[in-house]
Amino acid sequence: MTLVGGMLVSVSSNSWLGAWIGLEINLMSFIPLMSNVKNMYNTEASLSYFIVQVLASATLLFMVVMKTLTEDLFSFDSNPYTPMVISTPLLLKSGAAPLHWWFPGVMEGLSWENCALLMTVQKAAPLMLLSYLIEINTFVLSIILMSTIVGSIGGLNQTSMRKILTYSSINHTGWMLIALITSENMWMMYFMIYSTLALTVVLAVKLSGASFINQTMMTNKDITTIKFMMFTSLLSLGGLPPFLGFLPKWIVIQTMIANNLTPLAVIVVVTSLITLYYYLKISYSSFMILSAEPKWNLKSYKNKSIKNSWALIMSSISLMGLTACTIITNIN
Repeated sequence: MTLVGGMLVSVSSNSWLGAWIGLEINLMSFIPLMSNVKNMYNTEASLSYFIVQVLASATLLFMVVMKTLTEDLFSFDSNPYTPMVISTPLLLKSGAAPLHWWFPGVMEGLSWENCALLMTVQKAAPLMLLSYLIEINTFVLSIILMSTIVGSIGGLNQTSMRKILTYSSINHTGWMLIALITSENMWMMYFMIYSTLALTVVLAVKLSGASFINQTMMTNKDITTIKFMMFTSLLSLGGLPPFLGFLPKWIVIQTMIANNLTPLAVIVVVTSLITLYYYLKISYSSFMILSAEPKWNLKSYKNKSIKNSWALIMSSISLMGLTACTIITNIN
């Protein structure tokens, strides 16, 4: 409750001090969720996350106070560099490149539930605050380019599912920043669809019990449904048509071309193709008819019917979402 409450305080605040307090409440609620006395990796990840977020929060507070002391209290027009300086700690909080260095390490030490929270809920408040500052300039465009390029190339050499999802999240952060430049409604739409797909992937991967790429092929023959859900959700997250993940990217590309950002559109589409490549690399061998499946994996999935049904519902949304949207649009 306090995690979501902190986010809402931050988003609905009408002053930067209130926004900072909301971010702190959000951080202080997430740390106990992350840390686990029985697991050393969780504790290490929560400590790393805490140090990075405190650095970002302290910088944000310092910058805002400095701005109020040296410039006009209510506007950002007096100095063109002020929005850039204040948006830097927010970019660090949301894990956009080149301020992403903490993100893969923290994700690697977390449970799947916390990974889902870190990729979705924890990005909402910083990105919403960025929407007050963001505009088309060299600084923002360079952040977008670096996020999309780092997110695509960084995931190529990874074997851990958590790190692959981390670099995918960095790539999607670049796309969300493009959506923020154009309109807040577009960002909301992109964020909602991205969150749905990320949760679907996390649910399916958690059910399969895989933490690394090679384990995805070792899942039992009896849970072909879970394997199918996991791979189709991954492809949807990568933005392959006709899945739901293609819809927000399609709209963002159209808006970029309408705003004369065609070179940027070309670069982000190419980087998106690279992310799709490493998703296909995971999925391809299992989609083949001659893929190897062990008979000795005795892990039972019979007592997880509720989780299975949730994963199935969300995977169906991921599969059929774009088709449904197309039908609705054509009817209208």
